[in-house]
Amino acid sequence: MLTISQLAKHAGCTVKAVRVYHARGLLPEPGRDASGYRRYGAQDVIDLSRIVTLSKAGVPLADIPAMLAAGDEEHREAVERIDADLAARIDELRHRRAQLTLLRTPDRLCLPEIATGLLDRLRGLGFSERYVNIERDTWILATAVMPAIIDEYLPTKLALLDDEEYVRVLRIYDEALDWAPDDPRIDELARATLIEGMRVTMPGDTAAIRELPPEIVDIVTAYQSDAPAWQALDERTRRLAEEYRTGRTTG
Repeated sequence: MLTISQLAKHAGCTVKAVRVYHARGLLPEPGRDASGYRRYGAQDVIDLSRIVTLSKAGVPLADIPAMLAAGDEEHREAVERIDADLAARIDELRHRRAQLTLLRTPDRLCLPEIATGLLDRLRGLGFSERYVNIERDTWILATAVMPAIIDEYLPTKLALLDDEEYVRVLRIYDEALDWAPDDPRIDELARATLIEGMRVTMPGDTAAIRELPPEIVDIVTAYQSDAPAWQALDERTRRLAEEYRTGRTTG
């Protein structure tokens, strides 16, 4: 007669697993000896070995009693079903691994390929990592709250990176991250921003942007303008635009 530890060792499992099989009704509990210990025999080793083999093969515990009681044909059908389930799980795990490979850098987290291409282009143009990270997080936010604009907005933004004057102004925006909100250079940059807005087709001029609810646009623009100098710049640019619109300035 065997102790529970000896039984588990012979069947290739743990004592805890044996107790689980007892609790689930898969393996009948044997009688106890005079000292109160369970004692197991040859049939218990056979039964437990079959249970362990099925469990390690991926058969759910709830299905094991039916598998043990099944005839040859039923057994084959059950194995085929389990095999199909395992194949589906393997495909899913392969898909997850492929996704993880794409997510090895933070840029690829939550972003479409065209957006990561924009970030790579900015790095290639020499923009600071801080600026690129702001752009990245802004696009994660934009992708979440206004995904419909991606196909129209991003190609326009990418095309503008071929424009030397536009890139020159963006470089100043990058530098302005370290400016104080009362820096006198902000007025000059606000004028340059306004001129660029009139000279080229800006991403914000696309139909997809114009059709969005204003509160959604505000969420994204408010996040992107989080730097104090950028907040002052945004306010100054809006004021200048209003002055030009109403004819109150000739600058």
